[in-house]
This record gives sequence, C-alpha cells and structure tokens, in this order.
Amino acid sequence: MGNPYDPYGQQQPGYGQQPGYGQQPPAQPGYGQQQPGYGQQPPAQQPGYGQQPGYGQQPGYGQQPGYGQQPGYQQPPVQPAYGQQPGYHVHGGGQLAEWGTRVGGYFIDGLIAGAPAGVLYFLGSAIASSGGGAALFGVLLMLVGAVIGGGLGLWLLYQEGTTGQTIGKRQMGIKLVSAETGHPIGFGMAFLRKICHAADSFACYLGWLWPLWDERKQTFADKIVNTIVVRA
Repeated sequence: MGNPYDPYGQQQPGYGQQPGYGQQPPAQPGYGQQQPGYGQQPPAQQPGYGQQPGYGQQPGYGQQPGYGQQPGYQQPPVQPAYGQQPGYHVHGGGQLAEWGTRVGGYFIDGLIAGAPAGVLYFLGSAIASSGGGAALFGVLLMLVGAVIGGGLGLWLLYQEGTTGQTIGKRQMGIKLVSAETGHPIGFGMAFLRKICHAADSFACYLGWLWPLWDERKQTFADKIVNTIVVRA
C-alpha cells in the first residue's frame, strides 16, 4: 500500500538522510561566487583605460580636440581679398588691379611714347606750313617723330609682354599676366592684345569701361586674349 503523502510513489529523503548510492548532491556555487538573483543582470564590462562611460563620452587618453576648435563649430567662409569678386580666384592668390590704377598706367605710357612724337610733329608741321625750302625739313621732323613714337610704343609692348609691366604699370604697381598661368604673355600676345583694343573703342568706348563691373575686371581685349591685370 502506497504512502498517502506520496501519491506519485516518489520518496523524499527524510531529515538527516543522505541520497542513495550513485546519486550526486546538487552542485553548490564555488567559493566567492554569487548567483545573480531574480531580475539581476551580470556586471557590465568595465570601460578601457582612458574611456569614460555614460552620456557624452570623453575622448580617449591622449586625444584632445584641435586648438581653437569647439564641438560642432564650423569655420566661417573665407572672405575674398580686396579687389577680388566672389567666385573668381586669381592664379597665385594675387589681387585684381582697380580700374583707376590701370588708367594711370595708360596715361604714363602715353606720355612716354606720345610726348616726343607729338613735339616733333607740331614742330615739323609749323615749319612745313611756312613753305619754301624749310617745308621739306618740317616734313622730315614729322616723320622722325612718328618713328620715335612707334619705336617707343613697340618697346613698351616688349616690356609688357616679357615682364608684365610697362613703365606706367610699374609706377602704378600693377602687372599684366595670363589668366590661366599667372605669367607674362610674351611680346606676340601683347602685340595682339594691343590690336584687340580696337574692340574696346566700339559702342562709345564701352570696352574700356567694362572692368568697372566685370567679375575679372577685364576689357574686351583682355577677354579675347584671356589676360588679367593684377597688383604687382
């Protein structure tokens, strides 16, 4: 007859009874080991050396933010240099020459090349108008004046093409260069540019005034040969 207190026929060891032969007692946790209780999480892994846990982690050991840099701070855009228009950068970081300085350079060069020729022309014209044998001498003076004026003009073009500066440009502190390379354009291109100045005289000399509002401060001749005038 079974035990009424053990309906399934399983005997529990009484007080002080040991489990039967071949049965192992339940394993006990090792020395110093704690079993996590209900709802407890195992301990989290400690952060590495130099790392701070939690919100807003600090940079690792030895890492500092750059000098003058703040988190999330952006540098303001670079302002164009004086004389430059936004969106155009002069080759080599130079500054475009102002219209007034260019006019001053032309005026100085005109005096250098035109003054001797003009003086000889008016003298020759006055002598030639007197008639007689002196008229031939007056015509000769006029021719000499034209040759001197033309020679001085070519010499100024040579200086402008090889160095980028005539005497007038040098006095005004400006220089003619290629818009692509930033270097002088050579005598041939300087001569071609001088011829192209005829386009600046069309439509009431509008091309000579074009640098006042142009992005690259170019005349029509400058646009044809792709040149710019910069501060030296």
